[in-house]
Amino acid sequence: MHHYATISLKPPSSSNSATLTHHNHAFLLSPNLFPQNPNFVIPPLRKNLFNCKGVEIAVPKLRPNSLNNGDDKFRSITAVKDVDIATLGNLCIDIVLNVPQLPPKPLEHRKAYMEQLSKSPPDKRYWEAGGNCNVAIAAARLGLHCITIGHVGDEIYGRFLIDVLSDEGISIVGMNEQSEALNLPSSDYETLLCWVLVDPLQRHGFCSRADFNVDPAFNWMDKLSTEVKMAIRQSKILFCNGYDFDELSPSLLESAVECAVESGTSIFFDPGPRGKSLLAGRPEEKRALGKLLRMSEVLLLTSEEAVSLTGIDDPILAGQELLKNGACTKWVIVKMGPKGSILITKSSITCAPGFKVNIIDTVGCGDSFVAAIAFGFIHDLPLSYTLTLANAVGAATAMGCGAGRNVASLRKVLELLKESDLNEDDKFWDEVLNDKVNSQDLTVLSKLVVNGNHQVNRVSVQKVVSELLPKLESAPAKKVAVPSKR
Repeated sequence: MHHYATISLKPPSSSNSATLTHHNHAFLLSPNLFPQNPNFVIPPLRKNLFNCKGVEIAVPKLRPNSLNNGDDKFRSITAVKDVDIATLGNLCIDIVLNVPQLPPKPLEHRKAYMEQLSKSPPDKRYWEAGGNCNVAIAAARLGLHCITIGHVGDEIYGRFLIDVLSDEGISIVGMNEQSEALNLPSSDYETLLCWVLVDPLQRHGFCSRADFNVDPAFNWMDKLSTEVKMAIRQSKILFCNGYDFDELSPSLLESAVECAVESGTSIFFDPGPRGKSLLAGRPEEKRALGKLLRMSEVLLLTSEEAVSLTGIDDPILAGQELLKNGACTKWVIVKMGPKGSILITKSSITCAPGFKVNIIDTVGCGDSFVAAIAFGFIHDLPLSYTLTLANAVGAATAMGCGAGRNVASLRKVLELLKESDLNEDDKFWDEVLNDKVNSQDLTVLSKLVVNGNHQVNRVSVQKVVSELLPKLESAPAKKVAVPSKR
């Protein structure tokens, strides 16, 4: 998701900035980097990334569903999975600047304002990896093997993004064929930037070239490359979000969904704020959104987003509606902000209060949360354990400032878990659960477990933490880059 920092920064002098160069190539970052195929895997390059030994997973054939609209054609296959999670698209750089005043509202004036900003790159102190980089970095810090699938340009911004991900042990698989780089303006191939502008009153304005086009930013991509298909097939999870629609065509997103389902790769989908506009969008957007909602095994939404997609105010009933309409959906997770989160399956409801922390910045919290859910899904943790970890990772990110390299570190997550200080609010959860107690298998995470109520399975947070810690402490150590001080 596009998440933006909320800090105040002084704009650097443009006289100290290097000139931005353009190239008429979609993915040629270095002539020596890709001697055979210029859009395969960007470092850190694991030897034989798509041919090394992995876990063989048998994928059951999907049962036909009345809402499939042809989706039941996907067949049972066996795939070797050596990548834990791959993110699709939404690779961008956030540039956070303090400005005297926010850009004007008229679209043409805002575009001119952004073009003026773009004439020379600001100091790198104000750059940060954004979008799906947040998910990948948070997941890698939990010890998961991550790759990102997306487009970065052959310029200083693209090289910066590659370096950041490389330092975190994350590879990039380029999305486009080299032949697609011909006969189009070089600007169409540049790394996507989001200018995050902060005025003296700490109000924010956002500018990106995706704001000024009816079509997605990389609409020239019309098919998935062989390398991208291979990357999807070799991944246990493919993560997509609503902001992918700002970059990639709906038909390309549908192709990615089909490739994942055919190869037994689980799809995680977070529609984000774009879900509501996509639901009322063009026919091809609505069709692709519908396919993502039906074919995803895990859906992640805020309570507001669940309402906007279903028209149901109750977050649990909204989640159950999404489950009912899904062909593959196993989990619907509703994020309730600092209060915690709810995981809904067809037979159960699991609730976990959030952790008490001093919130500095909520940027990247949702993306960090996704990474932890992926960890629990892959390691087949109990649902209450998965939610507990996700809440801790999201809270650890909120204690810092900004996303990218500022998302939760494993050390901070472990500290929060050991403290086990839950933000319990019995009145809130009583209202949320309301009449669900007698109708579902209900589990609630709690500091204090009191015997007597057999209708609710209360799980001690101390027990959960005692069993989570060994799994996390054994995670492979990652080399973590430290961002520049701002």
